[in-house]
Amino acid sequence: MPANPTASSVSRRSLLRALGGATAVGTLAGCGVPAAYIAPDERSAGDRSATDKKLTFANWPLYIDTDDDSTSRRPSLAAFEKRTGIDVRYTEEINDNDEFFGKISPSLMNRQETGRDLIVISDWMCARFVRLGWVQEMDRARQPNVTRYLDPLLRSPHFDPGRKHTVPWQSGITGIAYNKRKVGREIKQVSDLWADDLKGKVTLLSGLDEAFALLLQGDGVDIRAWTADDFHRMCDKVEKMVDSHHIRRFTGNDYIKDLSSGDVLACQAYSGDVIQLQADDPDIAFVVPEEGAELWAESLMVPNLARHKRNAEKLIDYYYEPEVAAELAAWVNYVCPVPAARDVLASSKDEERAALAEDPLIFPDDSMRERLAIARDITSKERPELARRWNALAGL
Repeated sequence: MPANPTASSVSRRSLLRALGGATAVGTLAGCGVPAAYIAPDERSAGDRSATDKKLTFANWPLYIDTDDDSTSRRPSLAAFEKRTGIDVRYTEEINDNDEFFGKISPSLMNRQETGRDLIVISDWMCARFVRLGWVQEMDRARQPNVTRYLDPLLRSPHFDPGRKHTVPWQSGITGIAYNKRKVGREIKQVSDLWADDLKGKVTLLSGLDEAFALLLQGDGVDIRAWTADDFHRMCDKVEKMVDSHHIRRFTGNDYIKDLSSGDVLACQAYSGDVIQLQADDPDIAFVVPEEGAELWAESLMVPNLARHKRNAEKLIDYYYEPEVAAELAAWVNYVCPVPAARDVLASSKDEERAALAEDPLIFPDDSMRERLAIARDITSKERPELARRWNALAGL
């Protein structure tokens, strides 16, 4: 089994770390800059796909399968190029959602091409692009695999009902990781983090968008329809835990090091990271709490004025073929958005690949799926106030 690219998830999961950044982006995405919004009839350009057999695809580092002997060769992309005759210019240029937003937003708000036909960013940031009208609606008639195989849990997020503008590339779960041997008991609920014997040995994620949903679920809130009052009530509880030094600190992906070293016994964590941790230490467990956990995605979008939209739609649909989705899942080890890929892996003659089909952190079982939900995104109007409150707690 290829190694899980855990190091790259630092970038893929990095979010707002300063109130200034949250406010600036939030204001731009809201009514404060009405000129930034692009109407539907201004989003498309003359599509050259029929005669210009190419497309430019921007993604995160280490987020696609690569050849063991040549990391510059990407087998699944090579197979697509051979099948379709479409030349794919693949760039690993997305290292941070906000940074990439800053890179391409001047072009988009000024109704100019970005030079990219396909991009992958986190759904909380996708929400801003969709609200601003910066991405094109896809033609699902040209994407039968997406229509047929996309995981029902991911089909209709609050920010993009019906997934008209976005298609998940990979998905994941924000839950709780803990050391079973050192804790000495099972952790089953978010409230278990607040047990007296874990004082000073607990960390939470520092990013607002990363952390808030799981904590709300711990308070019994339906994260698909949470309110500002729910949020502030949750923050009141977290504030008490900060003041009492129960929470050791707020982290990015450096929780991995803390958990591995034993400095931390329990923490908020991402499912994809824990798969790698478990390979090195079988005492590390990942929990979807009884109250539920957040299911998130990083999604594909076609920016406004992209010149190869149909080629991009074809590539998206290709990755929703169960056989191709299985290849990708076997390499990246995140939650696969194509449940049908599970049967493909299960039938593999390679024992390690076949075992992936039984890993609930790649293919959640029915019991786990019942406890997963996609959080309602934070609106541009809400963000300044909520970011101010959260960043004060997290010390950002």
